[in-house]
This record gives sequence, structure tokens and C-alpha cells, in this order.
Amino acid sequence: MNFNFNLFTPTNLIFGAGTLNELGNQIMPGKKALLLISNGKSVKTTGILDRTQEQLKKANVEFEICSNIHENPSKDVIMEAAAFAKEKECDFIVALGGGAVLDSSIAVAAMTTNPGDLWDYVNGGSGKGQPLINKPLPIVTIATTSGTGSEINMWGVITKTDTNEKIGFGGIPELNPVLAIVDPELMKTVPPKYTAYQGFDALFHNTEVMISKGVNILSETIALSAIENIYKYLPRAVADGNDLEAREGVAYGSTIAGMTMQLTSTTAQHSMEHAMSAYHHNLPHGAGLIMISNEFNKFFVEKHVCDEQFIKMAKVMGIPDADKPEDFLTALYNLQKACGVENLKMSDYGFTVDEADKLAKNARDTMGGLFLANPCEMTHEECKSIFEKAYR
Repeated sequence: MNFNFNLFTPTNLIFGAGTLNELGNQIMPGKKALLLISNGKSVKTTGILDRTQEQLKKANVEFEICSNIHENPSKDVIMEAAAFAKEKECDFIVALGGGAVLDSSIAVAAMTTNPGDLWDYVNGGSGKGQPLINKPLPIVTIATTSGTGSEINMWGVITKTDTNEKIGFGGIPELNPVLAIVDPELMKTVPPKYTAYQGFDALFHNTEVMISKGVNILSETIALSAIENIYKYLPRAVADGNDLEAREGVAYGSTIAGMTMQLTSTTAQHSMEHAMSAYHHNLPHGAGLIMISNEFNKFFVEKHVCDEQFIKMAKVMGIPDADKPEDFLTALYNLQKACGVENLKMSDYGFTVDEADKLAKNARDTMGGLFLANPCEMTHEECKSIFEKAYR
């Protein structure tokens, strides 16, 4: 077991049902917020936006609403939001929404205070990899879904649509949110399908940490706790969105994933899905991960490079007497079936099997660093083969 780790948690995390009502009592990092939301209707129709505005007023904070964020957020909308924040002289960001909004807030915080283009500061692909010149705006996050973990870490994933690059941005301590509200009551209206997709995103953050070369005693401990709760509660949350206990369990697993990813990198499964949704923008991230997950994990099971890790996960996923790595594949399929996502097809989102080579190349070119976290080498041809085997 690796006992070396670096734990840095500057975020004041307030977790639990009803905690949005505590926002107005918190010390805010500025006087005027950019209230960042998606271009959808959910936070408006559910009353969450109105409640958040009331809490900000209670905290004596002015705000300007920016509602341009979409699924798989693009560089262009980041630059638009940053320009709006500059124009309105906002001095911090309140990100209210799901993964797209939370991810975007990290990039918007950086580009509001720094010159040039976001891709000047992106590492990987065509990014120039320059360091940020100025300190980013402080971030407050209010999560309305359970999936990305960005409510409590310093990473967001942004797409450059003209070059089909979807790359993680961030990685500096100043981009960690200063305050995070995770209120499972806000998640009760997420539709079953998206509850499943987001829940599996959270699950895979943790399962990838478990098989990563960098896993350590702390990241393993909390990842297993998150996996156990997602396995236990995700089918219930999918079946009944109003099951608050289930929403709490899944939200816990998702937020904990934000911490595990700070302690230990995820693996190439995320690079591979980012390539998928970089070319097919209508593909929900979690759905893409589900599509390749069985073949991705089977690759390492057959290599027998981290058998013990797979067995540990299987034991908290409904197979307490697990004694072989293949038990994890069984547990994973059982969870997919319980959530009604075992039959997802790449072809339903416009993929063709001959895209496998292109996807494998894109995954390594844009986020090749995650391949280094794999428990053993995965060549280009092997990556391509996983896409081909997963295709249907």
C-alpha cells in the first residue's frame, strides 16, 4: 500500500439536505457575483434559481446572471461568460448547476482575470500550456446534480469544437472552490436517465482511482466508501427521484469523488470518453463512460495487473465473497442492469465502428497523461480494440 499522499482541501464543504438555506449565512469571497447557470430551464422551473438569489441577497451580495452554459461546454461559451463577468465587474463566481456549469466555472474564473484565449493555458492537444498570469476569481459552487465532483476540486473539462478537443483544464490550488453547497434536495427533479448517467460518472471517477498507479491509502479508503454508497443507492435514485436518502447516498459518492481525484488521477477511461463526446457533442459524458466501461475494465482484468483492487470493489458492490477480478465485471453489469443502462449503444449517437482509430488517437493526443495512470501500458492498437469491442 502506498502511504504517500498530498491532501489540500481549501473548500468549505456544506453537505446535506436543506443546506442551500445556509448559503446566506456564509462569508462570501466578494461583493458582486457572476451567477453562472445553464441555458436550460431546470433551475428556473424548480425554483432553485429564485432561492439562490434570495440567499445571495441575504448575504448582501449583488449578482449578474449568465445563462449560456450548455452540455459538454465549449471554449467559446467560456470566453463569452468571462467577457460578461469583466463587463459587469464581478469579483467572484457562483456556479449553480450540474457538471457542465461547475466545470465551466473553473475556466471562467481563470479567463475573467487573465488575458488572451483559454487555449493559451490548456495543457494537451493544441493548447499552449502557459501558466496563468493573474489569480483567478474565487468560486462558490452549488451542485444540482451528482456526477462530476467539480463542486469540490480544481478541474473542469472544456471542448474546443473546431478541433474536436475535449481537455481537462485547471490543476492549480487557486481554482478550488472556496465554498461548496451540496444539497441533495436540489437533485430530486433530475430525470431517471440522467440520474443514471451522472451516477455512473461519479462511480467511474472512483473505480478509476482504485486501479490507478497512484492509488494510496487515503484515496482507496474514501473511493471504496463512495463506490459502496453509489452501488447501494443509485438504483433507488433512478427508480424514485424523490427518495431523499438515495439522493444523499449518490451525492456523497459524487462529492467524495471530487476528493479522490485530487488525491489520485483517474485513468484513460476518461480520456477515451472525452474523445467520444468531442466528436459527438450530443453524447452525455456518463453515457459514453458506460458504453466503454465493460471492455475497458475487462482489458485490465485479463492482464491481471490489479486483481486485488477489482476484488475489493466487487466486495462493496454486492458480491461480499468475491475472490477473482472477474467478479467486478459481474457487479458492474448488475448495477448497469439495475439502472436500466446496460443496453446503451454507441450507434444510437451516430458513431460508426470505423471511428475507433480516430477516437483512440484523439484520446492520447488530448489527454494522454491519463494513460500513464493506467495500471499497465495500453497501446494505441489496444485502445482502438476496446472501442471496437464496445461498439454496438
